[in-house]
Amino acid sequence: MSEFTLDDLREIMRTSVGVDEGVDLDGPIGEVEFAELGYDSLALAEVVSQVNRRFRVSISDDEALELTTPGSVVRSVNGLLAQVVR
Repeated sequence: MSEFTLDDLREIMRTSVGVDEGVDLDGPIGEVEFAELGYDSLALAEVVSQVNRRFRVSISDDEALELTTPGSVVRSVNGLLAQVVR
């Protein structure tokens, strides 16, 4: 399976939840807290749900609570995808 990228996540964030006015998802957002990007826990839950469906991974609700930045989501998904390859 291919690698999950920050660009993949950006697309999911834009299409599943949207983007607050004044937020630039095209910038260096990898380690910016979701709250600073305008994504509350409900929005993040929808993003994680879309990631789970599109990339056929399973990020649990407990794991999702620990994903506080886009970079942490990318690392988590790639870790799960690596397990599938084994």
